[in-house]
Amino acid sequence: MLEQLVETLAGAGKPAETYTSPDGSRVLLLPHGGRVLGLFAAGEPENFYWTHPALQSVKTAAAFYAGDEWHNSGGDRTWLAPEVDIFFPKFPDLAMSTYWQPRQLDPGRYQAIEVNGSLRLVNRLSLTLSRSKEEVALEISKWVGAAPNPLRYEQEWTSASGVRYAGYTQHTGLALTEFSDRTNAQIGLWNLVQMPHGGELLVPTYSKATPKVYMGEIAPADLVVTGRMVRYRMRANGEHKIGLRGAAMTGRVGYLYAANDRDSALIIRNFFVNPSGQYVDVPWRETGNFGFAIQACNVNSALGAFSELEYHVPAIGGGTGLSSYEDVSQVWAFRGPTDSIRSIAGLLLGDRG
Repeated sequence: MLEQLVETLAGAGKPAETYTSPDGSRVLLLPHGGRVLGLFAAGEPENFYWTHPALQSVKTAAAFYAGDEWHNSGGDRTWLAPEVDIFFPKFPDLAMSTYWQPRQLDPGRYQAIEVNGSLRLVNRLSLTLSRSKEEVALEISKWVGAAPNPLRYEQEWTSASGVRYAGYTQHTGLALTEFSDRTNAQIGLWNLVQMPHGGELLVPTYSKATPKVYMGEIAPADLVVTGRMVRYRMRANGEHKIGLRGAAMTGRVGYLYAANDRDSALIIRNFFVNPSGQYVDVPWRETGNFGFAIQACNVNSALGAFSELEYHVPAIGGGTGLSSYEDVSQVWAFRGPTDSIRSIAGLLLGDRG
């Protein structure tokens, strides 16, 4: 429940803020880590997002945040790419034992600042890139606003009995704070939503896409590609990751999962894909293989049990001609009878399976 989560975070010394949109959607903002930790439909207690089990009580949450391990609270977070430069400090050593989330990035030192009546989370940081050894100084800023139900004028919505909606628009900004034409570094925003494990990722495409497997071995039955859709059943044990090039992507990705015995939930991220932009994240062993705009990560391991819907933003710096970039995306979330939720997936994603 939202209220319980707010009380737990406050008791653990990590106070959160709540944004309520005109339609009653409630968004829980956690400055620690710069996250949208929760998304709730009007009057509904269930969170659409995965949160770390430690957040179920003040005692366990306080111990979690006092520890040295990565503070993966859950929800919707912002990282930076290329992953090989920022999260593999000993590159080309790609052993997972060397993988490291820079603490200046996550959780960072986000400050909650009021700008024009809205709450903005701002983190200023410096990173040293593993391949070039170049240090870059950056500012990440995040804020949210309303995202009215995209189906509010559709006949199918007025007849969708028992379906609840929640949504928000997220603005994410990235700026080089010490920009120079001599800077070779190219850095891009990378937004990731963590959701309950065991669902199915639906990626509509303009043409048949070829998923790139970054990590793990994925069963053929769990990754099915047709001419206009990639379907990824995120249910396996272990850790797995795929990537998809931007050229064939529509800019929408959905995740469908069982909410309970009767109901299902659907989370859709709507964002802008610019195939002309410089997408700099690469498969770990193919550092010249650019252009990946969408990724998905299946995790059922010591890190927890969750599925990640990820998208990248064209880079700034280097030869891009850009020293800053503001990305705007929406999250639309629906919960209700399974047949109705599958119908909504068909309307918004083209999924009729």
